[in-house]
Amino acid sequence: MFSNLSDNLQETFKKLRGHGKITEKNISDSLREVRLALLEADVEFSVAKDFIARIKEKALGETVLRSIQPGQQIVKIFNDEIAALLGGDAAPLDLNPPSRLLIVGLNGAGKTTTSAKLALHLRKEGRRPLLVACDLYRPAAIDQLVTLGKQIDIPVFRPEPGESDVLKVAQAALKWAEDQGGTVTIFDTAGRQEVDEALIEELKQLHRFLAPRETLLVADSATGQQAVNVAKTFDEIIGITGIVLTKLDGDARGGAALSMRSVTGKPIKFAGVGEKLSDFEAFVPDRMAGRILGMGDIVGLVERAAEAIDEDEALRMAERMKGSNFDFNDFLAQMRMMNRMGGMQSILGMLPGMGEKLKGVNLDEKRMKRTEAIVLSMTPKERTRPEIIKASRRRRIALGSGVSVTQVNQLLKQFGQMRKMMRSKGKMSQMMKQFGGGKMPF
Repeated sequence: MFSNLSDNLQETFKKLRGHGKITEKNISDSLREVRLALLEADVEFSVAKDFIARIKEKALGETVLRSIQPGQQIVKIFNDEIAALLGGDAAPLDLNPPSRLLIVGLNGAGKTTTSAKLALHLRKEGRRPLLVACDLYRPAAIDQLVTLGKQIDIPVFRPEPGESDVLKVAQAALKWAEDQGGTVTIFDTAGRQEVDEALIEELKQLHRFLAPRETLLVADSATGQQAVNVAKTFDEIIGITGIVLTKLDGDARGGAALSMRSVTGKPIKFAGVGEKLSDFEAFVPDRMAGRILGMGDIVGLVERAAEAIDEDEALRMAERMKGSNFDFNDFLAQMRMMNRMGGMQSILGMLPGMGEKLKGVNLDEKRMKRTEAIVLSMTPKERTRPEIIKASRRRRIALGSGVSVTQVNQLLKQFGQMRKMMRSKGKMSQMMKQFGGGKMPF
């Protein structure tokens, strides 16, 4: 997420911090690099230009030039301005009754999956969401929404087969929603490969009929400026109230997120940050600014941990680690806990200063999956007492997990080293140094 932009900005800040005294030339040179970084990140030209102008005005102020730590002052200015560019304060959903949310966007942006993710997010907040399939052009979209609804145990209204009148579907769905007793109804609408007259007219009619509290545009962040143009068009057509950016975890540039608020004037309310239905979070501008600048997002990390980690399980595991009883069952539980939190790469990326340290570090998620497969191929006894895993057992485990015997041997060796290190604070420190040097302890 924003990795290219983040790397370039952090390199610029490193140079600024290296100067004992900040001059107008230092600032001008640095801002030239920042401007290029923004344009490379696919930030809209006028947005980048105005952003640099605001930064320059504040950075050349007397307070910064005479500051004891001018480099830190400039980083603070960047943080505040990026947060402002992303929208300032977080914009919550308007869920006052009747709570109807209309989900719009082009095909392929992820509307149907986003509808299910949003429903799951709202249920975690204690609401009773309902899903309505209004894409009458793609039967697969209706089937997909029904399937997703079953996965997360949320009711889905399915139109009658062959139905082509979206207003008739919406009317029947409202009556169904009353009977279901839901508190929020989410309408997943049809999309096209591009905005056309038929789509515009259908959305206008549906919007007038439903009078939704929120009309959320789902935009694929990886499409860059195209996503920004799509947002402008939909806003002109029906008046969107907010944006949901999808595939933000795979967008190394991030230009769409940085341009979207300035160009449309509409807040980014949510972000899809992974493929799982739980990989969905409220978009909080100041925290996102911290991630971009390599300052981390501790609040976001704590929220993820609170949601993913069972307190009793964590305490039990901590006690086992202290008592040197840590086995492959605990190791597997730890891996799954990290996976629920978004994976190792995502977790470390939310820690302050880790962006720079992660360069060159092997955090291959596929490797994590292979490791899990190896552990799952062990018998319960082998997981509890790994010392009994000799040659024949290693061959069986390798065959069962689809890896080589060498890979099984490596895991067992590194796991043994890990157990030894847990008994010594000094050795734990050495392990962290090894990790920082680009090696994983599993």
